[in-house]
Amino acid sequence: MYRLTSKLIIYSNLGEDCILYRLSDICRRFEAKSSTKEELVRETLLEIHRLLDVATTYGFNKNLWHNYLAFLLAMTETPFTLVSEKVGANKGSVNQFAKNDLAVFKELFDYDFGPMERELELNCFSVIENFTAVEKKEQIFNKSVSEKVQELSNAIEQAKDANGVYRAVTGFYKKYGVGKFGLNKAFRISNDPSVELLEPISHTSDAKLEDLIGYDMQKKALIQNTEAFIHGRIANNVLLYGDAGTGKSMSIKAILNRYYGDGLRMIEIYKHQFRELPRVIAQIKNRNYRFILYMDDLSFEETELEYKYLKAIIEGGLEPKPENVLIYATSNRRHLIRETWSDRYDASQDDMHRNDTEQEKLSLANRFGISIGYFRPDRDEYMKIITGLLKRRPDIRITPKELREEAQKWQMGHGALSGRSAEQFVNYLAGTWKKK
Repeated sequence: MYRLTSKLIIYSNLGEDCILYRLSDICRRFEAKSSTKEELVRETLLEIHRLLDVATTYGFNKNLWHNYLAFLLAMTETPFTLVSEKVGANKGSVNQFAKNDLAVFKELFDYDFGPMERELELNCFSVIENFTAVEKKEQIFNKSVSEKVQELSNAIEQAKDANGVYRAVTGFYKKYGVGKFGLNKAFRISNDPSVELLEPISHTSDAKLEDLIGYDMQKKALIQNTEAFIHGRIANNVLLYGDAGTGKSMSIKAILNRYYGDGLRMIEIYKHQFRELPRVIAQIKNRNYRFILYMDDLSFEETELEYKYLKAIIEGGLEPKPENVLIYATSNRRHLIRETWSDRYDASQDDMHRNDTEQEKLSLANRFGISIGYFRPDRDEYMKIITGLLKRRPDIRITPKELREEAQKWQMGHGALSGRSAEQFVNYLAGTWKKK
């Protein structure tokens, strides 16, 4: 194996501590008889343990060795892979180096661990090459990465030669992209300075726009703007404002699910992280994706100044905001920044200064080209939402009269009418209502 990995050029920068290089070194020492059997067994099992950790994180199954090698190919960002992300297979001398590397990976796919396994009296490689994973919930692993990596793994298994591997890998890059931005839907800013700034969110909401009952005008406006954005046309930053529990956040999450396949990605960011916005944009501005910076429940008290960072990004300085970046925010406040009576009537300020204060606080909301209002439903609309949710729960059997009575009791004890309240009521029925 060491003979193979030492030939890598394009994919050589995998990190000395990666499982592939560590196993390669173990194989080298096994062939050279330069380590004791006990040392080789201990170190081999350690790398198998690490491989199982990776498999658990990403939900790999069947041939874990193949999955791991495909994962390396899918995650390695180099000039070659980034160009392939945009155009797929392409011409140029670098392709010869890439094909040589992919021929190496094809040999690694077919590598026979049998002699080493038998001499060390192990069976671990036989197990990982035909691995049956324990069934687990999607929340435990990154389903988005798992499905894509296993698709690439299967394609390489079926390739007859290096040219077939090249077509499979470059086609994968063109279809899905490369690295964390290619394989993941959504990201958050890491609070750990020792790791990468943007870390993938392994499990995202599966919300669909159809799940939000009503609000058709609001959803239509959001869809039109998002489709303009992903197709490279001029689009606006969007502020979704209005009453709590009306579906603002759900709408944005559903937009990600609808257009993820078209290259849309989302980065969740909170106001205390706005100082990091320039660094975030520097990482994403040249990638072949469309990024929405998602700011949920955005609002500022009069003493908070973080909104100035946001204004600077929206307006752009010497370097304008990239065309592949938009901001979608939700807020219960229409104007985002709390406006106090003292701002309007402070006698210590003249009219000009009071006007400057008001304009400074109101101008942030005006930086969003589209503002979409989400407001509480009336009682009839509220019952329509409940009825629509119940259609998806055939296990709940309740008469119209019982439903009205129970809904009224629930609303009296749980505050204002909203889509969130309706969903909570249906969940209550699912858990407690008598089955008939």
